[in-house]
Amino acid sequence: MSETIGVVGAGRMGLPIIGHLARKGFKTLATDVNAAKRADVEQRGAQWAGDLAAIGSQCTVILVCVGFDHEVVELFPGLAARPGTIVAVMSTVHPATVQRLAREANGVHVVDSTVCRGGRAADEGTLLSFVGGPDEVVARLTPVVRAYSSDVVHSGEAGSAQVAKAANNLILWACLVADHEALALAKRYGLDPERLRQALAMSSAANDALAKWGTQTMAWAEDDMAIVARMAAESGIALPQAALNRELCRALKPRRYKLDEYGR
Repeated sequence: MSETIGVVGAGRMGLPIIGHLARKGFKTLATDVNAAKRADVEQRGAQWAGDLAAIGSQCTVILVCVGFDHEVVELFPGLAARPGTIVAVMSTVHPATVQRLAREANGVHVVDSTVCRGGRAADEGTLLSFVGGPDEVVARLTPVVRAYSSDVVHSGEAGSAQVAKAANNLILWACLVADHEALALAKRYGLDPERLRQALAMSSAANDALAKWGTQTMAWAEDDMAIVARMAAESGIALPQAALNRELCRALKPRRYKLDEYGR
């Protein structure tokens, strides 16, 4: 492969993505703030990079897969990426963050490349990727993204992939809350929640959160919905259901949904 890929962040999503890139033949370097991740990275066929500077000096495409907005901003100076390098922000951040980084980049192509469908899809290499950036940059990045994605959508200019991901997350968390309430109500009326869940998955109530029940948490819901709330406030649009779901997500966040927990 002509591109050398760097991955910053070897967490739940980053680690399987690293493995897919290496298996597809890309020379892949990875780093993480947790040095204990080195063994996992090397086990997946990638090379461990000691620091951000090593990623920036050797890689032609860099995927940033860290947790929070401020972490994305803070790591950019340390990368010192070379002109012509593509830096794709996979992290879920505010669109303005990507747009600002793209404006301030000196010969570096900063785009966003958000992913949907969760950890299982990351393991299987069947993620949906939204990519935001100029046509020619997206065209160059797409073969890399396809190493771990079954579907790739060019959403528009830099920052647009974050908007697409925000829309996805708004709907995802609303569905998860509605699923919980519906199954809790049914259980109180004596229905078997698992039998009902399977039936609802074939009905007009079908949704991805319902299909994957028991495998998800709300660990990122509050952060996701905070971004949605900020975007809504800045654009002057009212999202009353999203605001309510944000409060519900905050209350339900510590829980992992299992079939024996409905209604508690």
